[in-house]
Amino acid sequence: MEMRNVVVVNSRVVWGLVAVMSLLVGLHAHAAEQVSEAVMKEAKEIWQTRCATCHGTSGKGDGPAGVALNPKPRDLTSEEWQKSVTDDYIEKIIVGGGQAVGKSPLMAANPDLAGKPEVVRGLTKLVRDLQGK
Repeated sequence: MEMRNVVVVNSRVVWGLVAVMSLLVGLHAHAAEQVSEAVMKEAKEIWQTRCATCHGTSGKGDGPAGVALNPKPRDLTSEEWQKSVTDDYIEKIIVGGGQAVGKSPLMAANPDLAGKPEVVRGLTKLVRDLQGK
């Protein structure tokens, strides 16, 4: 009897942890959506001047500078890729470049954005908005 009570308590603890983790994941996703208009404007300018040169304006990896790269820039519209990565991963590669996540060093780092987490969230939102387009 005592053992069953332990199992029930442990089961409740596990479900409690699952609920908390789900909430945290949801809050993180929601936080990425909560970006001010001014920050989104800055993020869009950075996308046009830095990201689109390789990834293309539509994010398909067909930007003018990307044509000459090997490996080719990632197609950010890929639903399969979008589902395979977290926002944290996207933020890490935006700031640290390809090398930060074990990918091509041709994906340039943006260390100046390390002190601008809200702009990085805005860029992450832009990347997420490309899914399936």
